[in-house]
Order: sequence, then C-alpha cells, then structure tokens
Amino acid sequence: MSTDLSLNNGVRLPALGFGVFQTPPEETAVAVEEALRVGYRLIDTAAAYGNERGVGEGIRRSGLARDDIFVETKVWISDYGYNETLHAFEKAVGKLGVDQLDLLILHQPLPSEFDLTIDAYRALETLLADGKVRAIGVSNFLPDHLDRLLDATTVVPAVNQIEVHPYFRNTELLEKDDKLGILSQAWSPIGGITFYPGWGDDDRRSTLEDPTLVEIATAHGKTTAQVMLRWHLQQGRQAIPKSVSPTRIAENFDIFDFTLTDAELASIDTLDTGARGGPEPEAITRAAWGREIPEA
Repeated sequence: MSTDLSLNNGVRLPALGFGVFQTPPEETAVAVEEALRVGYRLIDTAAAYGNERGVGEGIRRSGLARDDIFVETKVWISDYGYNETLHAFEKAVGKLGVDQLDLLILHQPLPSEFDLTIDAYRALETLLADGKVRAIGVSNFLPDHLDRLLDATTVVPAVNQIEVHPYFRNTELLEKDDKLGILSQAWSPIGGITFYPGWGDDDRRSTLEDPTLVEIATAHGKTTAQVMLRWHLQQGRQAIPKSVSPTRIAENFDIFDFTLTDAELASIDTLDTGARGGPEPEAITRAAWGREIPEA
C-alpha cells in the first residue's frame, strides 16, 4: 500500500504522522526531532496544546528541508471569528517558525456559537486562497456540523480529525467524511484516550491488552499498537500516534512490512463499543473550554 494519501485538493500527505497531544512543551522538541529521525514526515500540533514552539524547534534541529515535512496545527475556539482566526494563523506560524502551513484545522465545531465557526472557516478559506496554507480542515465535526458548514462556505474541508480507535470506530462519521471526499484523520488512533489519566472512569480497558488485538499481533509478530495503526491505514484513514519514548516512536512507524487480512480487519471492527472516550463535541463551549492563546 502507498505510504502517502491524496487530499481532495491534490495535496499529498503521509499516511502515518506524529502527534504531540499532551506532550509537555519541554519534551516536544526532543520527541519531534526523534520522530523525524526515525522517518515520520508529518507533525500534528495545535494552539491549545501549548507546544507549537517545541514542534518548530524539533523541526529545525532535524536538519530536514521545510518542504520535506508536512506541518499541521489547529485554531482553538477562543480565536474563532474571521479576523481572530487570521491572527491565530500569524500566532501559529510565529511559534512554529515557518512561513506556510501545510494544513490548518478548526479544533472544534463550537455548535453553540456556530456563526463564529463559520467566520473562522471563512478565514481559513482566505488563507488558502492567499497561499498561506496548502489545505484547510476541521476536527471533531459531526455529520450535522459538516452539513451546516458546507451550507455556508465554499471549500470542502480536506481533513476531519476525529476520535477513531478499535473501541470507538465512529463509523457513521467515517462514512460521512468519505461521502463528502474528506480524509478522516484519526486522533487517539491506538485508543490512548481510553487510558489517558484524567479521562473518564479508572476502570476503562486498555486496547493494548485486548485479547483480539493480542491474538492478531502475535500472528504477525507485531505489537497491538502496530496492528491498530495498520488497521487505520488499510481502511484508508490517516493516523497520528503520539509518544515521547524513542522505542515507541520507532515501533509505531514500523508498520509497512505486514498486511492484515480482511477477516482480521473485520474482527477489529467488531470491538467497537460505540462509546466516545474524549469530550462530546456538542458540549464544547467557550465558557467552559475557552483559554487565551498567547502571542507568538
């Protein structure tokens, strides 16, 4: 299978990327530099993660040419609105130390103030037209949010970054994205949200120890994490695993030398519980989740 994918505007991106969600700023540069050394060429961050500067530093330390790295970040809800989002771009590129972004995403749909979401997306359309970004997208948008967005804007999002893992396949949304020609990008691709500290109940199961995944991994001489990442890629999704461990960073990248059977893919699909691990997109409001995004 190809190691890269094509967006709906012809821009290509790696099928497997590197995420930095919850990576402390002081550890981000080291992790990004290591990921790029191993072979990752897509780095995903966000204004709300507070580590864009570390991503930029890791990119500079890598010694790679800017054109060889696909850089994506996200606008937080506190910066929604047309002019506010244009300024959010300036803050992002200032922290990252780049002139152009490969992908800029709206982090949440903010359904309670969707007029601001529309204005923010129109700013992304302007940045795209001006060549300041190569592609634009959204994150955590449900089918209804996508319909409302498309009714009011012109450019179909290139990407919808959403929670997808074996315990929450998010099938309805995957099908909606596919119908609209939007690439689904999986955050929490190995189910990490089910055992991140601070999320949900303490008794949540870890996908890494799931018997079905263990059996498949054993058959291929791979880890359960590698099996889950391969599952995403073979079903046409882009995935962005995160880690600060050099061993895990390398392990997560080592997934291009085996193939899951159709039966194995189907058995992983059956693990879906229908239960979201992360926050409900409808519940995200500026009152509860707003935070000031510092200047560059």
